[in-house]
Amino acid sequence: MHTRQLSTAGPQISEIGFGAWAIGGGWGKQEDAESMRALNMAIDRGVNFIDTAQGYGDGHSEQIIGEVLKNRSESIFVATKTAPAEGPWPPSPYCRWQDRYSAAYLRANVNERLNNLGVDRLDLLQLHTWTRAWNDDPQPLMVLHRLRDEGKINLIGVSTPEQDQDCVIQLMRNGLVDVVQVIFNLFNQEAAAQILPVAAETGTGVIVRVSLDEGALTGKYTADHVFPEDDFRHRYFEGDRMRRTTERVEAIRQDIESFGLSEDYTMADVALKFALARPEVSTVIAGMRNVKQVEQNTRTSQLRDLPSEMVTHLHRHNWQRGVWYSGK
Repeated sequence: MHTRQLSTAGPQISEIGFGAWAIGGGWGKQEDAESMRALNMAIDRGVNFIDTAQGYGDGHSEQIIGEVLKNRSESIFVATKTAPAEGPWPPSPYCRWQDRYSAAYLRANVNERLNNLGVDRLDLLQLHTWTRAWNDDPQPLMVLHRLRDEGKINLIGVSTPEQDQDCVIQLMRNGLVDVVQVIFNLFNQEAAAQILPVAAETGTGVIVRVSLDEGALTGKYTADHVFPEDDFRHRYFEGDRMRRTTERVEAIRQDIESFGLSEDYTMADVALKFALARPEVSTVIAGMRNVKQVEQNTRTSQLRDLPSEMVTHLHRHNWQRGVWYSGK
């Protein structure tokens, strides 16, 4: 497993990270025993970065991670997230930070994260979403800086709102965050315009999420696939979205074949390697809920990088499809 540095102040972390949303719930039925097997195998295979959140099963994902790490001797970096108090997601331009991320709320929430993970200090605490409306008075981040001074947090980050990822650029340039978590994949390449260059300019770590477009870029789904209602993808791919997506996935598959890589690289390998082709990227999160997925996603690090001419060719798959989270 290859490693990269997470920001100028951060440690060396595995370039493939363990995405722990599904083990907390929200992606259909999941057994804790299987989650623990997946976590242990990932660590055995060199993964030392785990991404979780308060919202992944109301802390259940964090609790499973904490339980597994109690029995491991390796140094594992765990990034978690604090969701805002009740209100629109992402926060609207009219939301006040005082109502969504007040100091009292953040302090109580951070203590909850510490308890769930069973640690005295969080490796990385990210605000799970944000709004540009707070950029000129970013008091929630000031609270996190005070919590860092008190020894409860090491690194500070923001996970971008899907509708306005560029809102973190000002935060990076103002030195308010150590890390940003962004969507960057074969379909959504907008982070290449400014976020990634500014991250390099400011020494900000970059965690890439949704690198497989919620599983679509593995190439394993057909146009008529429907997810169970207890899987959040049931809505994400509602209507004709799966058909439109699989048509574009097939075009990527043809590119892989035309470059002569189809025997050695899966669709998932190419999707992960595409994100890793950017040197600004510190780690790419891949969701792993079972041993098979761990085996598939960790093997990618062992493969040769994609040829530069192929990476350039794959730029053509950038897809301006809008934001599906808010409806069609």
